[in-house]
Amino acid sequence: MNSREIRDRRRGGDRRSSKRYSVNIDLEWENHSGRHRGTISDISENGCFILSGVEVENGERISLFLPIGDGMEIQFSGEIANYTFEIGFAVRFIELTPAQSQILRGFLEGEENRPVD
Repeated sequence: MNSREIRDRRRGGDRRSSKRYSVNIDLEWENHSGRHRGTISDISENGCFILSGVEVENGERISLFLPIGDGMEIQFSGEIANYTFEIGFAVRFIELTPAQSQILRGFLEGEENRPVD
């Protein structure tokens, strides 16, 4: 296991079907109450965990604006999968276009090959 991968300790193994990578990415996200700031703490092909003190509801749909460099960002749609009060929430990516999926895979490949501090 690459040391940047995260293992779910609640069940002794990772419950997810794809690798997750520990990251620290500031982003903006939007729901019915407006645009908010947060930090992605881990990410996979299927979703991510966002650190944010904003209250959300499980099942709520949001838009994520992921910075990709040079002041540009890519928008993803997601659904709140698991909200943890005052900590943040897990997001499951939904309705990804082929282009969005390709960008996400490219980003994750870069994370897999990035040296660990």
